[in-house]
Amino acid sequence: MKKQAIAPEEKNRVEQGTLYLVATPIGNLSDLSERAIKVLSDVDFVAAEDTRNTLGLLTHFGISKPLVSYFEHNKKERGPEIVSRLVAGESCALVTDAGTPGVSDPGEDLVRLCAEAGLPVTSIPGPVAAINALILSALPTGRFVFEGFLPMQKAERKERLEALKTEERTILFHEAPHKLRATLSDLAKAFGEGRKIALCRELTKKNEEVLRTTFGEAIAHYESTDPRGEYVLVVEGAEKREKATAWDNTPKEQVELYMASGLPKMEAVKKVAKERGLPKNDVYKEMI
Repeated sequence: MKKQAIAPEEKNRVEQGTLYLVATPIGNLSDLSERAIKVLSDVDFVAAEDTRNTLGLLTHFGISKPLVSYFEHNKKERGPEIVSRLVAGESCALVTDAGTPGVSDPGEDLVRLCAEAGLPVTSIPGPVAAINALILSALPTGRFVFEGFLPMQKAERKERLEALKTEERTILFHEAPHKLRATLSDLAKAFGEGRKIALCRELTKKNEEVLRTTFGEAIAHYESTDPRGEYVLVVEGAEKREKATAWDNTPKEQVELYMASGLPKMEAVKKVAKERGLPKNDVYKEMI
């Protein structure tokens, strides 16, 4: 049976009990779509990461709506409250400070709660900083992985970077200006100073800048230049490695190959044992 096309006016109509994920500008207010403006105007209330920022956005477009805060530190209490209002028949627009809610922010938790409650959720697409940076980077865009902000704790941060050493896809990170130098240093240690990187800041704004360089050159640049604005870091993936086969190398030689590519010894042992169907202890004994 042929599916009936949905008329534009039907797509734009706000339905009661629905959560709308509304993308907002990442810098240029002209990027707020006509559909987003209509939804923000028609919903019963707006849930915002920072109500002060969102109030300024709504005021700019002549929109007056009740605002509730919804962010990382109150999501456990506020999420169920929003769901209760949706169950009661109200409609809600969820916005983040800039960009698309649900991408590296607590919006994903609210979407999950709505899904568990059987509530309808739809998105009003718009700007995404990471995707804007990716297509401006001049690095491969066919396959990529989004990492957001790196963990703050040293051990967890080191573990994450170790796991990404051999990642062949283009890697996307977010970073704040006051942490950029330290993050560049950590990334250079993990990936090597010669790895390519595009540093994208102030996207869609007057001072938009894309610096396409290497880690070594980026570190040198920011020794004399103060980082400004929010950054998206687009990192070149690792070079593709030929996989060693069981008949080409001994288990010991294969472990050494993986260690040479950056894997810690025990991780390399586990990987070889899994690939060859051998007990991990047997591979480890061969190493010593």
